Amino acid sequence: MRIMGKRQLGEMELSEFIVAALIADLAATPLQDIGIPLLNGLIPIVTLFCLEVIIAGFSLKNIRFRSLAFGKPEILIRNGKINIESMHKNRFTPDELMQELRSQGIESFDAVSYAILETNGKLSIILRSEEQPVTPKQLNLNVCQSGYPHIIINEGRVLDKNLHLLGRSGNWLSNELKRRSIKDPKDVYLLTLSDQGEVFCQLGKDAK
Repeated sequence: MRIMGKRQLGEMELSEFIVAALIADLAATPLQDIGIPLLNGLIPIVTLFCLEVIIAGFSLKNIRFRSLAFGKPEILIRNGKINIESMHKNRFTPDELMQELRSQGIESFDAVSYAILETNGKLSIILRSEEQPVTPKQLNLNVCQSGYPHIIINEGRVLDKNLHLLGRSGNWLSNELKRRSIKDPKDVYLLTLSDQGEVFCQLGKDAK
């Protein structure tokens, strides 16, 4: 499954779910019956794997085939109004729709501009402009970029690769630990460093 790609692990389409179930069933058969050669299970698994890779590659290049194999997103709510036809077509009940809205903290249909049922079964909700959270850009506020926090010490282990990626040396880390009265990196549970130089440090439970 990892060879097939991270998308298959995170958001499986219907065909990908079927392939995963078939692979599990084929792998279990020779393990349950010692009279069946292991090769009898491996050959179909490899065949399914190759077909899935071919289908996924072909769907990337052909939009019509992608729509045929994986379907199209369906709009369930447009401008606060439920599309009953799409609800029936996708066998999506009002109870399920309300549950999805509640899970995303939405109280009213009037606040929804679009609710789109994606091909993987997830419901994407786009709020009306007046219902969306205000951003610093809209308020003309200048904010400092915090940057991505890179892990420098992970449960007492120093990750030299991340340290050098941010242009820091072992001496910088030693000075940072001394400044926090930490004698040994092994006492640190987690230490991160952002692109902007912000440091977060959490000691381990056994650190004194």
